[in-house]
Amino acid sequence: MDASLLQEVPHRRFNPLTREWVLVSPHRTKRPWLGKVEKLAASNLPAYDPTCYLCPGNERVDGARNPKYNSTFIFDNDFAALLPDAPAFEADESALLVARSEQGICRVMCFSPRHDLTIPRMSLAEIGEVIGLWSAEFRRLGDLDWVRHVQIFENRGALMGASNPHPHCQIWANASVPDLPGKELISLRAYREAKNSCLLCDYLHLELQRGERVICENDGFAVVTPFWAVWPFETMLVSKRHFASMEELAGREAELLADILRRITIRYDNLFETSFPYSMGFHQRPTDGQAYPEWHFHAHYFPPLLRSATVQKFMVGYEMLGNPQRDITPESAAKRLREVPETHYLDRV
Repeated sequence: MDASLLQEVPHRRFNPLTREWVLVSPHRTKRPWLGKVEKLAASNLPAYDPTCYLCPGNERVDGARNPKYNSTFIFDNDFAALLPDAPAFEADESALLVARSEQGICRVMCFSPRHDLTIPRMSLAEIGEVIGLWSAEFRRLGDLDWVRHVQIFENRGALMGASNPHPHCQIWANASVPDLPGKELISLRAYREAKNSCLLCDYLHLELQRGERVICENDGFAVVTPFWAVWPFETMLVSKRHFASMEELAGREAELLADILRRITIRYDNLFETSFPYSMGFHQRPTDGQAYPEWHFHAHYFPPLLRSATVQKFMVGYEMLGNPQRDITPESAAKRLREVPETHYLDRV
């Protein structure tokens, strides 16, 4: 592979997990930029907000009152997108108008009682408590006989649709496997059948050898900008050991996961010195009780920021009608993320 051509010539890159393509146009980064690049004003959130429906002791919209929790706190979403008692139905008219009901459970999890404490500002012990509850919820929900998939995800920031700034995530349990992990499952299984190996094990080995898209790593995990990344500063967190879900974390791996989550989110915040918005989520094996030896634990970060804290990437035009496109190459994005320090900008003297 001629690396210089990847930085100069328009080309398409293949995502082996989803079997989709992204158009990369590196020559376009040479065009002049006349847009805004200013920083956002600091938000200065309080440690406790009496009007916040996620803070300890406060009343939620449906009238329920939060306990005065002092660690993590989880509850059923008051406005859930999925319902466990959804009535069963199917519709199919000429294979064109097709629908079926979907059962599910939606949970909300507050990382901390602190209204202003995000993952990059939390201690490793505090993040460890979050990971412990993630693992417990994955196991508890996955053990329900009708649940086939548990999705843990965080929408951080108003740009990503977060309705409340109190740091929290969501956990959705589905009666079916959603489209994106379903595509990954097909690809992981086909790769294993063809090569008797794991797609993500082999991919991570290649990335660690080359180094150009690796952002940070420890003994258990690595964060890379995928070769096929769509979003400007998209990253993927991949376990170095082959396992399929959080309930299989062993030895120091929970501590190492906390470390890598903190380090990549600090780098995000430091890039434009803002509370960096993103959607992130863990992809873990389906929970239907079957064996999934091809599945490899990983997480995706999809951040929208492009050039500064106020300039974001949109999917428009060709991207909505053809396929995704990017100008900043994954290699240059990884280099920028590697070059920012791992001391949070708010903690610098």
